[in-house]
Amino acid sequence: MPWFDRWIAIFTLIALRYFIIAGVAFLLCYVFLRRRILLRKIQQRFPKNSDYAREILFSFLTILLFSLGVMVVLRKPVVDYTFYYRNIADYGMVWFIAAFPIMFFIHDTYFYWMHRFMHWKPVFPAVHKVHHLSTNPSPWAAFAFHPLEAVIEIGILPVLVFTMPLTYPHLISLFVVQMVYNVYGHLGWELYPRWFARNRIGKWINTSFNHNQHHQFFKGNYGLYFLWWDRWMGTIRKDYEEKYETVAHR
Repeated sequence: MPWFDRWIAIFTLIALRYFIIAGVAFLLCYVFLRRRILLRKIQQRFPKNSDYAREILFSFLTILLFSLGVMVVLRKPVVDYTFYYRNIADYGMVWFIAAFPIMFFIHDTYFYWMHRFMHWKPVFPAVHKVHHLSTNPSPWAAFAFHPLEAVIEIGILPVLVFTMPLTYPHLISLFVVQMVYNVYGHLGWELYPRWFARNRIGKWINTSFNHNQHHQFFKGNYGLYFLWWDRWMGTIRKDYEEKYETVAHR
């Protein structure tokens, strides 16, 4: 398949996944069930239509850049220098299974430190400010990045394939899971139960409320899937558990 046609095909696949996942979340919470679940909304106000439009526009640009990044890294000649492979037997089933948690740990670590870097004052205005225009995010904010941030975000792909053997199932699961969790993180509603934030397992898992606090206050709560880096580095907000329970109890 010609290079341009392949790029369009990858862009279309990513866009379809994103607009289906974010679109279903938006329709359920912001349209069909809006009145029924209003009291459980993290911030009781709703974004403006102009906010939705901005988030969708920047999400579209992000998907263009994500698909271009996939094309560059996973096609010749670059792919020949990576550990990307197609035959599971090359590294065995044990590695195939073990690679999944390792991959998500690396991604979560990459995201935490990359996120903190983008909040550094000399960097924030040029890179991360666009995403933080959504102080009351909707599902469409999940990929609403400045193009420079989109490039940094897709940087996890070369980090992974240049350091560990991965197959197509690994990468597709990574991108689908991070897309779903990003939409959940920007949903505007908390889906986990009230006791979750203090539970011995739940306290290590990121929540929509946790990331919503990050969008409201711009500081703290930098994690993606997990909260261990936030807890280890002391960057989780002090009022997180208390405020989480207040919202989840409505």
